[in-house]
Amino acid sequence: MWQETISITGPYDFDLALDRLKLDPLHHVDVNNKSVKVPIQLNSKQLVVEVVGVGSLQEPEFILKGTDMKEQAVERLVEIFGWNVELLKVHEHFQKTELKSLFQQHYGTPLVLDFDSFACLLKCIIHQQLNLSFAHTLTERFVKTFGNEQEGVWFYPTPEKVAGITVEQLRELQFSGRKAEYAIGIAELVASEKLSFHKMNQLSDEEIAKELTKIRGVGPWTAQNFLMFGLGRQNLFPMADIGLQNALKKYYQLDQKPTAEEMEKLKKPWEPYLSYASLYLWRSIE
Repeated sequence: MWQETISITGPYDFDLALDRLKLDPLHHVDVNNKSVKVPIQLNSKQLVVEVVGVGSLQEPEFILKGTDMKEQAVERLVEIFGWNVELLKVHEHFQKTELKSLFQQHYGTPLVLDFDSFACLLKCIIHQQLNLSFAHTLTERFVKTFGNEQEGVWFYPTPEKVAGITVEQLRELQFSGRKAEYAIGIAELVASEKLSFHKMNQLSDEEIAKELTKIRGVGPWTAQNFLMFGLGRQNLFPMADIGLQNALKKYYQLDQKPTAEEMEKLKKPWEPYLSYASLYLWRSIE
């Protein structure tokens, strides 16, 4: 058993991070204890690490507790929770924009990644064209049928496991036939290493999106969501997202959802932190 304490530069609102994580029923979040148990897949090794927030908004500190592979686990947690991002710089950027009040309201909200890249891409596929409630239900059903549990924490099934699932088995869970084919097809690409998340770290957003959208079932919305929540890229704004459109309509008090042209114009001043604009706008309607 190992324990590590990490201190980072504030602001960082761990309570708001947990608040968003607990929207997903598969996440093992304890709001009262300010903790979350994180499933970490390192090659073929599965680890559960508990993260406990013990600091404050301005002086964030975290206690990490795990059983194995300390160095690699801590490195992965830094990526997942964005502990290497200067949120003050992001906040100050938006104080010069029309989203100023939104960033004051959600001050210090970090961009927290999905816990595993393959799981993130699968989740993006499952969530396509579904309302959030049923999307979570379907994902939970899928993981609890084909994944595995460790210390009360659920791990998504591996690419090899998903590649061996049949369309009929997914149809029984209420997947559409097409969505089942997409999920299995992506798993086959990852299992055969034709699609490598490790190699993606060396590529630009545009190069990754181009590679992903060649895959059956992956459109711009899925690619952009994966770039944001799978790889932590900071400058994504999925304009086709209904939630973002509704958030903009509410924030700007518009009569109807903004057009693509209007969104293009609005988002220009928010670069190079469009992912944070997306996140804070989603938070405003969640």
